[in-house]
Amino acid sequence: MALLTCRDLSLGYEGKAILQHVSFEVNAGDYLCIVGENGSGKTTLMKTILGLRKPLSGTVATGDGLRQSEIGYLPQQTLVQRDFPASVKEIVLSGCQGRQGMRPFYSRADRELAKENIRRMGLEALANRCYRELSGGQQQRVLLARALCATRKLLLLDEPVAGLDPKVTAEMYAIIRSLNRQEGITVIMISHDLGAALAHATHILHIGSTVYYGTRQDYLSSPVGKAFLQQGGVSQ
Repeated sequence: MALLTCRDLSLGYEGKAILQHVSFEVNAGDYLCIVGENGSGKTTLMKTILGLRKPLSGTVATGDGLRQSEIGYLPQQTLVQRDFPASVKEIVLSGCQGRQGMRPFYSRADRELAKENIRRMGLEALANRCYRELSGGQQQRVLLARALCATRKLLLLDEPVAGLDPKVTAEMYAIIRSLNRQEGITVIMISHDLGAALAHATHILHIGSTVYYGTRQDYLSSPVGKAFLQQGGVSQ
């Protein structure tokens, strides 16, 4: 059974569609990259999957026991968010909020999970540091640790390497790849980095004037894939 199924989605604002007729499935273990032109609706689609926006029409359904509250999310950051005055461990622990239910406090299990995810991201030495004092790459690892506190199944990543230098970008991609391949976490990632998308993804969702969904290999041989890759200067 698919973890996530989107059927004939139309997305937009104030009744005006910016994206129409989007259908795809994500199965356990998939690594789906969402690509397309700027302003085509990629982030809007991700927020719709999370239940933060309602589609104009169509459906989003989770399966295989996955609840929307159990989806980990790493959003794009604003300048204000990068300057957030909280400690690393406080931010990571906040990823457990969806697990609290009616409890007004974090449990011991929540705190142990946050500690484990801080360790997984190599942040132990920074646990008590203020988030605003960290480098961009360190901040992204903090947010990824936070997202992992919400899920053991599905991560949604919105441009997780935006603004990072090449070395840190490669390290972040390696972490995400390991989470997918070694730990079996399903990944949906928005990316403008076509080379990385083709290097890591199992499936591609291309959205824009044309919507295409298929395996990475099928995308490479499709007219829409060939045209977009040529436009982006990426060789096959």
